[in-house]
Amino acid sequence: MNVCGESGAERCAGLIASSGSIALLSGAGMSTRAGIPDFRGPEGLYSRLGIENPERIFEIGTFFANPAFFYDFYRDFLKLLETVKPTWAHRFFAVLESQGRLSGIVTQNIDALHQRAGSRNVLEIHGSVWQSHCTKCGKGYTYGESAEKIASERVPLCDRCGGVIKPDIVFFGEDVRRFDDCRDLVAKADLLFVVGSSLAVTPAAWLPGACPGRIVVVNRGEISSSWLPSSRVALHAEEDIDTFFRAVAVRMGIDVPESL
Repeated sequence: MNVCGESGAERCAGLIASSGSIALLSGAGMSTRAGIPDFRGPEGLYSRLGIENPERIFEIGTFFANPAFFYDFYRDFLKLLETVKPTWAHRFFAVLESQGRLSGIVTQNIDALHQRAGSRNVLEIHGSVWQSHCTKCGKGYTYGESAEKIASERVPLCDRCGGVIKPDIVFFGEDVRRFDDCRDLVAKADLLFVVGSSLAVTPAAWLPGACPGRIVVVNRGEISSSWLPSSRVALHAEEDIDTFFRAVAVRMGIDVPESL
């Protein structure tokens, strides 16, 4: 059901009120609202690089062969992250969790904006920038520690063994993180939100199929029907994400902080 405007917000508020266990699958659309361009879109990060096959930046084989290729991009990406803050929608879902309505979040994003908004149970299926590890000895590095090294070394090296440090991001060629936990979370939900995702990237795109309950999609642009048939969608709002959830919150009488 594709419903926009006030009727969609009213319908969504009713679905939340009548649900016992809510889950969220979030994609790049939630981060673009915060000021992080998506990777694949016409205005995305890949298109801005002006290099052939930019997807190679996140190929694990390319990383091990030439880590400088990745870090020349990643250094600028970290600078971008320093300038952004969680959106209103990030904070809305954090409030739902604090009220005991939201069981957890599966995110395809690597920016930790959900955690910065206050969400606690966040499963990062594609990993995150907030931890890094040495590819040789396994020593862990915090975000601050790795960022300091990245700023001073073209390729950050482990101070214990000299190995190359890699952020805990899932590269192409690596397994996604905690997929079974992600599927279990979705499978226990009687209401699943799919927000800011086109469901074009597997295996994350398979997750809505595990939900036995109702599914609400909030996303501008096409949604792949390969893994989520339109017949499974109770509500599809093709609206600005923040605007839509502000309207939902008003109808539910939920107060969401305007800033952190």
